[in-house]
Amino acid sequence: MNLALAHSRARVGVHAPAVRVEVHLGGGLPNFTLVGLPAAAVRESRERVRSAIANAQLEFPQRRITVNLAPADLPKEGGRYDLAIALAILAASGQLPVAALGEMELLGELALTGELKPVDGVLPAALAAAREGRPLVVPAGNGAEAALAS
Repeated sequence: MNLALAHSRARVGVHAPAVRVEVHLGGGLPNFTLVGLPAAAVRESRERVRSAIANAQLEFPQRRITVNLAPADLPKEGGRYDLAIALAILAASGQLPVAALGEMELLGELALTGELKPVDGVLPAALAAAREGRPLVVPAGNGAEAALAS
């Protein structure tokens, strides 16, 4: 499989619009490109994700990796997409079944060690995911906030 899709949520004030994290692994020289209007902190996600995957004793694919955060016109900032990007890369490279991502939504910043770090603004994302009947995966440090949506 060369393509995988994960779901996440942006933070725009008190709203949490849906974001599709699309990952394609192509041929050619190894490269990691993020598209979809990412802010600087999101672009830095490339290094966090690469290190986290390697330090979790998994294989970071030596392929041309394109990550699209859609919709492109929605501003995206922070490390909240790290978990979704990492799991979509693992699914696209066959290290995780694509079906495992299903309809769940993923939020969380990755440390270089692979540890999942809390992010801001989880409650609006939890409320939106609950309205759509989707499970939401968040760092343990955000669990209490996300549980308020139940």
